[in-house]
Amino acid sequence: MTSAIEENLFSALARAVVLVDDPDEALAFYRDVLGFRVLHDQTAEGYRFLHVGVPGQEGVGLWLMPVTGDRERELIGRQCGAQPLLVLYTADLDAVRERLRAHDVRVWNEREDADSRSLHLADLYGNVIVVAQLRE
Repeated sequence: MTSAIEENLFSALARAVVLVDDPDEALAFYRDVLGFRVLHDQTAEGYRFLHVGVPGQEGVGLWLMPVTGDRERELIGRQCGAQPLLVLYTADLDAVRERLRAHDVRVWNEREDADSRSLHLADLYGNVIVVAQLRE
């Protein structure tokens, strides 16, 4: 049996990977629809390193990683199974809903709980994203 680690081994969460078929198309969705910022965009040895994130949290983001073959392509949009890819917090869920609708993004499962209001959306590949507004 292992004991609990008493020291912090890591200083931060940096990137989570989202498999994409077209990095430019994915960037347009995450930047232009969801308002993410480009944190890093560099091509080295023919491979593009495209990282996006939420303004104000420049150290944390998504790596929009192009698939490298048919096996990875099969995972696009369902790399988390039926579970959400990520959860985003907002101070104004109504404004998010209106922006999503203006961009014809599918929204469902709008709900109110004791501690939050939330909705689900799908990115252009079908990955589920939850947006929540926490109650004060």
